[in-house]
Amino acid sequence: MSNNDKLKPNNVATLKVVRVSELGAFLDAGTGNTNDDILLHKVQQAHPVAVGDEVNVFLYLDPKGRLTASMRVPQMREGQVARVKIINTTKDGAFADVGAERGIFMPYAGMRGNVKTGETVWAKLYTDKSGRMAVTMEVEDELRRAAKPATDVKVGDFVSGAIYNFTDQGAFLFTKERYIAFLHNQEMQQRPKVGEEINARITYIRDDGRINVSMRPAKEDAITVDAAKILELMNGRGGKMPYSDETSPEVIKAKLNMSKAAFKRAIGRLIKEGIVEQKEGWTYLKQELTET
Repeated sequence: MSNNDKLKPNNVATLKVVRVSELGAFLDAGTGNTNDDILLHKVQQAHPVAVGDEVNVFLYLDPKGRLTASMRVPQMREGQVARVKIINTTKDGAFADVGAERGIFMPYAGMRGNVKTGETVWAKLYTDKSGRMAVTMEVEDELRRAAKPATDVKVGDFVSGAIYNFTDQGAFLFTKERYIAFLHNQEMQQRPKVGEEINARITYIRDDGRINVSMRPAKEDAITVDAAKILELMNGRGGKMPYSDETSPEVIKAKLNMSKAAFKRAIGRLIKEGIVEQKEGWTYLKQELTET
């Protein structure tokens, strides 16, 4: 693609300085008409330029619709993937900060989920069919190529990374160590958004070097969390509750937001430690029984 083909907004081009004024430098648009020269304003210059210099610039439209240049070009190469911040959203898509003078457009078709201003997401820089730079959140292939196998971690270790895709089964994240991790729906405490950074515990290391992770606490820690939740409920009810091992899983889930199995593990721990006692379908704090 020649420079003339690339002289469009949201593109990068290498252009020659043909004249300099108090306002800044004027770049040759290659049309043979000096009226088409493109202004590189002084405030858009990374360093002073002189006639004859060839400069790499980002092109955009000024408020009057004129093609203008800036030496603040994208910090990503075409085809490169990086974490970028969403700086604006429209009904047609969004604009992402890739380090250029202006945000680069992300078409709606390239979005994953409901992207909001201020969020940071994985994105790839590319050239669209009209020849303009654009970004997309479709980055699976690039992240797979950039990933490395998880060889220096073990089950139980924690990793942090950002979600880059969802499937029916769960979410995929790319960790800071460049591992690809899968987070199953059942292992989420709450559903994270695409782009969100999370900490997760490794539950399985696959033969291909990928890992499975969980946002839930390990079983022993989960028992402690669930037991504390049960005691909080009982303390708020005068030291007793009408739920026990005999209560249905549906009621346990509705009242305590935990599975029946988790409830039984936590209750078992509290009984073993002599903190609670069950009687006729109810659970009582032992100190309450002693006092009455």
